[in-house]
Amino acid sequence: MSDLKLAVILGSTRPGRKGAAVADWVLTKAKERTRAGYELIDLLDYPLPHLDEAVPASRGAYAGEHTKAWAAKIGEYDGYVFVTPEYNHSTSGVLKNAIDYLYAEWNNKAAAFVSYGALGGARAIEHLRAIASELQLAHVRQQLSFSLFSDFENFSAFTPSAMHDAAATVLFDQLESWAGALKTVRS
Repeated sequence: MSDLKLAVILGSTRPGRKGAAVADWVLTKAKERTRAGYELIDLLDYPLPHLDEAVPASRGAYAGEHTKAWAAKIGEYDGYVFVTPEYNHSTSGVLKNAIDYLYAEWNNKAAAFVSYGALGGARAIEHLRAIASELQLAHVRQQLSFSLFSDFENFSAFTPSAMHDAAATVLFDQLESWAGALKTVRS
């Protein structure tokens, strides 16, 4: 096992969310890996109010204890897999809010994206890519997009097609490679 530490961030807190099953699938696939350790971060465990820091995150002068705890948690990792629903052609508000709380903790790290929705959540990923770029969070090309029509039985039980297995391997390969390279940039 390498010393790379990566987080799977579950970006929905909505009651009845489908993201928990998707994040569990991603984490199960990730745990088969040997180049990095993966852990789940569920935003339900970090109940951040709507952004309430008076000073911009880029200054790093966090006032709230909830912000300091969130910064400490995110700061532990070399990279992230963001699991996002698509709501109204974008990511969830709770994930955007959690991202906006911090700045330096995201810098020079790697990110990959997994989405789900009626169209596979592709537009949510498009928005997250732009956000990640602003945060100096290097995002890999490979992404996973799950359709509510074909990857969820009766639009509820997560039953991903086997075709996603090979794509997940590529996603993890890219993420681990970039996270390792960026770790040297940070040191």
